[in-house]
Amino acid sequence: MKIRALQHCIATLALSLMLGAMASTTAAQGKNPYAGDAKIAKVGESQFRANCAFCHGLGARGGGRGPDLTRTPKKHGDSDAEIFNTVNSGVPGTAMPPNGATQQGVGMTEEEIWQVVTYIRSVEKKPGKITGDAQRGRELFYGGDGCATCHMFDGKGGRLGPDLTAAGTSRSTEYLVESLRNPSRRLAQGISEAMKEFSAEYETVEVMTNDRTNYKGTLLNEDSFTIQFIDLREQVHSFDKASLKSWKKSRQSLMPAYDEKALPEKDLQDLLAFLVGGAAGGDK
Repeated sequence: MKIRALQHCIATLALSLMLGAMASTTAAQGKNPYAGDAKIAKVGESQFRANCAFCHGLGARGGGRGPDLTRTPKKHGDSDAEIFNTVNSGVPGTAMPPNGATQQGVGMTEEEIWQVVTYIRSVEKKPGKITGDAQRGRELFYGGDGCATCHMFDGKGGRLGPDLTAAGTSRSTEYLVESLRNPSRRLAQGISEAMKEFSAEYETVEVMTNDRTNYKGTLLNEDSFTIQFIDLREQVHSFDKASLKSWKKSRQSLMPAYDEKALPEKDLQDLLAFLVGGAAGGDK
């Protein structure tokens, strides 16, 4: 009996090693075993919600810290194998951690990662057509009272709003248009502080000190006792809440809403062309 039991254990171990080797080979070859399978895509959606939606949003349309995964091409590779590797290994220097490295989700097996890849493929959309002039968009962005007054792009510009360097490649065209036309509808969440576990949104802060000095700016951080923000002159402030005469936060963005009168459709298309082309190196 002992010999049979030993033989059974050896056979089981050999089978496990063989299956593990097969799975590793599949991953190494970069072939998605579930490509185009609608049922597996549905299973992958559940895995995505548990492990990825915290950063990338429901429907993979992008969240505060994670890019929109429904768009193509993707910044860190667009093949199934490259997406698998991004999910599994993470992206050093960004908020994208290796698989299972954070408290969000419980980590995924190789099979489950392929299911997620299949789900991402199922929700991808063709990029919207942008008809604008990227060079003119650049001039609009950096000109006079343009976007660069508050936003950084490729190391140039202001700090009051989110850095837009990667916005064109990580956000959908629809998201960018909505951010310009109706910026208060969905506030950006910690794009400039992506490594924070819970990034503050770009809420508006108004503060009055005890000597009646008034400040207005965007929220950087807050806890039960203190508040930190950057004011309209790009000065960073930190106050004990108890020392203030008054303070309040608002979800009314400091960024004005650019309707078609303030930003005609042609100008909008030019700006979009710059954000997308400039982020990809197309303006150089």
